[in-house]
Amino acid sequence: MKIRPIILSGGAGTRLWPLSRQLYPKQFLPLAGNNTMIQETLLRLDGLAGLEAPIVVCNEDHRFLAAEQLQRIGQDAAAIILEPLGRNTAPAIAAAAEYCRTNFAEDIMLVLPADHVITDAAAFQKAVLAGAKLADTGALVTFGIVADRPETGYGYIKAGAKSVDAASNATSIERFVEKPDLPTAESYLKEGGYYWNSGMFMFRVADYLDELQKFNPAVAEKAVKALTAGRKDPDFIRLDATAFAESPSISIDYAVMEKTTRGVVIPLDAGWNDIGAWSALSEVNQQDPDGNVIVGDVLLESTRNCYVRSSRRLVSVVGVSDHIVVETADAVLVAHKDQVQNVKSIVDQLKQADRPEALNHLRVNRPWGTYETIDLAERYQVKRITVKPGAQLSLQMHHHRAEHWVVVKGTARVQRGEETVLLSENQSTYIPLGVRHRLENPGKIPLELIEVQSGSYLGEDDIIRFDDNYGRS
Repeated sequence: MKIRPIILSGGAGTRLWPLSRQLYPKQFLPLAGNNTMIQETLLRLDGLAGLEAPIVVCNEDHRFLAAEQLQRIGQDAAAIILEPLGRNTAPAIAAAAEYCRTNFAEDIMLVLPADHVITDAAAFQKAVLAGAKLADTGALVTFGIVADRPETGYGYIKAGAKSVDAASNATSIERFVEKPDLPTAESYLKEGGYYWNSGMFMFRVADYLDELQKFNPAVAEKAVKALTAGRKDPDFIRLDATAFAESPSISIDYAVMEKTTRGVVIPLDAGWNDIGAWSALSEVNQQDPDGNVIVGDVLLESTRNCYVRSSRRLVSVVGVSDHIVVETADAVLVAHKDQVQNVKSIVDQLKQADRPEALNHLRVNRPWGTYETIDLAERYQVKRITVKPGAQLSLQMHHHRAEHWVVVKGTARVQRGEETVLLSENQSTYIPLGVRHRLENPGKIPLELIEVQSGSYLGEDDIIRFDDNYGRS
């Protein structure tokens, strides 16, 4: 059997603001170890029998993040499918399944969200192999997390009475249950036979598409249209935006799993957590004797059961219990652990006010490197720019700003109008308003420079691109 991982990486992770941002969400962050969450999702599959190269489904805005993070762990994706907008899990999985129908029709799809923590990889792989055997018989398999507490933040799966596989304790599915209130969750735990809904699935390509066509044909048809009318370049498969937008926005649970008679649930006890809010990170990271989790430059005094994270500066906390404190370069969050689900409301307020803190960090990743705003005021902005060896920015111009570049490390090749100059450390150049220009790093080490912008408008949308290696308009 060939197992084809389908990695769903379209989430925004708003409840983990200010670390998770719309253009740099939680799946691309190292929240529970040295690797990012999407990297861990793939690495825990290492050594699995029958494992094939993954297919990643992600937001178009995150395409370079996803590609680069896979490259860093030596993973070659079979495909990276770009969603032009979010339409929930059923359409995303349908697009991946349609791609598999043409290219990997006999594979068993292993659908995994990119933002889960699983501490026992061996137990997880054992469950996946059991799931593959059942999927190979035509079952649509999901994994139910063995509950160790009454949890109101997850949906539940009620196991059916019919045993499907004694070795893995797999059973039929009686029903899916929405997130309960606390008394109901307590009754589930006491009664037994209820599992947390993990959002992980296994099935053969044709079986999922057949059941989707049966129960929600609009999703199936729009997936075909979005893939057929889309376009493929050397790095990405771009779904057609119009066709994909016409698909109903619906989860795989509602679209298929709650309706099919072929559903099977395998209990999974492998240290699972979906990191849905800041409080979850206290559970999956090492705690000190007072129950605190500390990340970064942090000093505590008379503090208990807190999660405190510093990105840039010293953070000191005195006389506090059961709180979350998260510092980044441009924002600080302080929240009681009982209120962390409401962090999303802060993000909503930021979006309504059109504030950049909802979208990105001061340090912004680009396919060619990074830039970071150091200072910003009326009519000027200072950035630190880093360009990877061999990379180059687009050929571009600006209507409203001029730029001064000072090289502080490495070598820069600068195209400015009709001339091309080579700059080394401590050398500089000036790009007048309206002049076409391009920056390139021809060297073997990262190029670092300071950019000073001046003009009447300094927004990132004042960029007219004439040529770009990365397909940006």
